[in-house]
Amino acid sequence: MSGEDLTLFAGGSAWSPSSWRSKPARHQPAWPDAAEIEQATKALHDLPPLVFAGEARSLTGHLGRVADGEAFLLQAGDCAESFDSSADSIRDRLRVILQMAIVLTYSGGVPLVKVGRIAGQFAKPRSSPTETVGEVELPSFLGHMVNDIGFSEAERLPDPRRLLTAYHRAASTLNLLRAFTRGGYADLSRVASWNREFVASSPAGRRYSRMAEEIDRALRFMTACGVTTANTPQLHEVEFYTSHEALVLDYEEALTREDSTTGDWYDCSAHMLWIGERTRQLDGAHVEFLRGVRNPLGCKVGPTATADEVVALCELLNPQRVPGRLTLITRMGAGRIGTLLPPLLRAVRDSGHPVAWACDPMHGNTYTSESGRKTRHFDDVLAEISGFFAAHTACGTWPGGVHVELTGDAVTECVGGADKLIDADLERAFETLCDPRLNGRQSVDLAFRVAEMLSDRR
Repeated sequence: MSGEDLTLFAGGSAWSPSSWRSKPARHQPAWPDAAEIEQATKALHDLPPLVFAGEARSLTGHLGRVADGEAFLLQAGDCAESFDSSADSIRDRLRVILQMAIVLTYSGGVPLVKVGRIAGQFAKPRSSPTETVGEVELPSFLGHMVNDIGFSEAERLPDPRRLLTAYHRAASTLNLLRAFTRGGYADLSRVASWNREFVASSPAGRRYSRMAEEIDRALRFMTACGVTTANTPQLHEVEFYTSHEALVLDYEEALTREDSTTGDWYDCSAHMLWIGERTRQLDGAHVEFLRGVRNPLGCKVGPTATADEVVALCELLNPQRVPGRLTLITRMGAGRIGTLLPPLLRAVRDSGHPVAWACDPMHGNTYTSESGRKTRHFDDVLAEISGFFAAHTACGTWPGGVHVELTGDAVTECVGGADKLIDADLERAFETLCDPRLNGRQSVDLAFRVAEMLSDRR
């Protein structure tokens, strides 16, 4: 390790993009050939960055407003992205996120920071390293970045070449996102056209249509006054950022670059990276790696987290106490958030750390249905968000955002919602690679419910 690769942080400990290798690293693939993984990561290191340091700094600034109670974070996207996602599927996922953002901005009355779980969410930690079907036991599917969902020995073998495929898939997805968000698709005049038939025919979709009509009337008034979407970039384009769980550290290290303007290190695989509930150990490799990059970071906080652990994470990940640097994403479960969250809120508040708080209402509310499908109930998702808002109100802190898994496809993976999906509906269109996602109808419905909570809070 050369001297120029070292960065000193709080406590005088040295960091480099590879210093995580001296720490215990959980949920890493068992690559079968050391030479192949070395070859793949070297090739990644020689490729251009996917995102740029200035973009990550811009997101940190926006998340600083969330931490200060002046904005709201919507972080949303697929549970586990597929290498097979079509351009239409990516566009439809973005459309649902934009619909939710419009609802939250217009009905909730707060500026929105929009971050997608997209262009990199190709790896997933699993509760068991193996999966058994009948009498056959094979390694678990760990996301397309690592292996294939097909159930054969060859398909489940971790393949380092998939890291390069993940990079190229992320690059093409980013190209599409930039085209859609900068090229007119996100123009406010198109709000009504985003409401596809399967959303428009739902109760939430009809409510969205009424809101779109109100926005159209406001735009016509502004046009009459000489203000148009064509001459006002804020109405024609949207700022949209990408994020994923920084799980496979070989991939993240290979895409880490030193910024030529500041000398800081950035993980250029995404604007924002997060640490999962399973990998947030204080002495672990994931915390070690991410403490040294200057991207805005997220950290999932589940029901086993103690106040001391959470404050220690804040000290490690944001020792300079930069607003917007750290977002704590809680995932407690609807029945436990009212008891477990307030002590954490008070501890972080009293420590003086300027964190943004977001609620992941999905992962703590997963259960197995009578049909054997892993699912989530819309009412539980909503109840956890409601409990999140209530806890913040009681503690005098700001409920800064939501973090949800969704798709623009007309899937039936979560029960409940405006369409009152039931267990029997799950078989109709259960398409996820891993965890159940909200569909477009349910996502727009949820946005209206959260907007009501925001409006009451303001």
